Amino acid sequence: MYLYLLGLVVVYYLYRWLRELPRVPDKGGKYVYITGCDSGFGNLLARHLDKQGFRVIASCFSEKGEEDLRKSCSSNLLTTHLDVMSQDSVAKVAAMVKDKVGERGLWAVVNNAGVSIPSANCDWLTIDDYKSMLDVNLNGVIAVTLSVLPLIKKARGRVVNVASVFGRVSVTGGPYCVSKFGVEAFNDSLRLNMSQFGVKVLCIEPGFFKTNVTNCAILTKNIQMLWDRLPQEVRDDYGPEYLPKTFEVLAKKVPMLSDGDLMKVVSCMEHAVSAVRPRTRYSPGWDAKLFWLPMSYMPTCIADYIFLKQAIPIAKKI
Repeated sequence: MYLYLLGLVVVYYLYRWLRELPRVPDKGGKYVYITGCDSGFGNLLARHLDKQGFRVIASCFSEKGEEDLRKSCSSNLLTTHLDVMSQDSVAKVAAMVKDKVGERGLWAVVNNAGVSIPSANCDWLTIDDYKSMLDVNLNGVIAVTLSVLPLIKKARGRVVNVASVFGRVSVTGGPYCVSKFGVEAFNDSLRLNMSQFGVKVLCIEPGFFKTNVTNCAILTKNIQMLWDRLPQEVRDDYGPEYLPKTFEVLAKKVPMLSDGDLMKVVSCMEHAVSAVRPRTRYSPGWDAKLFWLPMSYMPTCIADYIFLKQAIPIAKKI
């Protein structure tokens, strides 16, 4: 019986592997617009797709990001400045993309730009903290997508949205999980809306990887800044030991969980862009596959128990 079940699993994965092998033709005639190419996943994806022959339009927030990409890629790759929080900037880049792609349309947009700070417990934050991250991680994704959606429909192309395992389970406080849950919801609704137009909408849900999002120095500085501005009564609620214990957990667990092989994510992005039959969702990272996604299907009481067992104790317990 067990061998029979194992055989079915092997057959299924072999079938899926063979089904997903074919790639789209005429890569040199297909434009791919990527956001957040200064570093991390977006930067690697732009280089990778350029080597594969796609016509990449890589948007960066900084001039240095643009310059570095131009030096390391072919003349086919185009760079442009983009601030996803600015409607004028989004519209300006969309107009440039429309001019470049012409009647063939835009093959794919990859919404990769995102930030992870400010992040902390919910009662440490203000509504402006939420707005600043939502403007990048969620509203930016929606704005960029809508700005080029007519071009995607014309090409019967793809929208690739980068969410997170924290779009499935909400462990940390603050706007990061809120923004990623929002990306998941936008992704799902857009996928259904665009299906009849032949447009594929795909979601990447990475686990922990070594990027600026999981950079301990950046996260620690952010938490210290938020702690310093808290009213004394809130600090008293948490106690003097809370902050150093938080730093200790960050320094120990984040590097341990974070995978240094960013190509695991980039390979999923590339497959979403270039496969004839891409998957609806990709979950790169063993932590995503073996912990976070299974946890998202757990009863709430079980998930809460597991996460609260790992929580840093506060001074004022009920």
